[in-house]
Amino acid sequence: MVKVIGVDPGLADTGIGIIMGTGLTVDSYSFGSISTHKDVSLPVRLDMIYSQLNQLLKQEAPDLMVVEDIFSLARNPKSGISLGKVTGAILLAGCHAAIPVIEIPVREAKKILSGNGNAGKEQLEKSVRYLLKHNSPIRPFHASDALALALIGLYRFDTHAFNDK
Repeated sequence: MVKVIGVDPGLADTGIGIIMGTGLTVDSYSFGSISTHKDVSLPVRLDMIYSQLNQLLKQEAPDLMVVEDIFSLARNPKSGISLGKVTGAILLAGCHAAIPVIEIPVREAKKILSGNGNAGKEQLEKSVRYLLKHNSPIRPFHASDALALALIGLYRFDTHAFNDK
């Protein structure tokens, strides 16, 4: 059995999804988010994300961590910079926990799970819910995005591919 943690970076909310299973079979899953408040300084928010994720990684000991690759929109480059800082903290947590980490672009995740690389958050969430046979909406959306990443990690997991990392 393989345990994969998916992480959807966000400064206000970092989505977390954990999937256990083998191949295309999901045996169990859980999800949530790490939230920070905008009134707290950036370094403190990054530390909160890093510390809480680091603790979770030690507790859960996943075989693989899948992180959404950052992107930046031309109309709002500051968001891309903030996401880059959050992603740096997340990648560092994975490295310190000695867990193999891969990054997947959001469009790739959407294409794999919904068939549409331009799918909206609602469409991706419905696809994840369907694949997990989860009856109620998965909220926040960051958590459903993280579950999507974890699902892809499970589907692609090959013990030989990550032995040297």
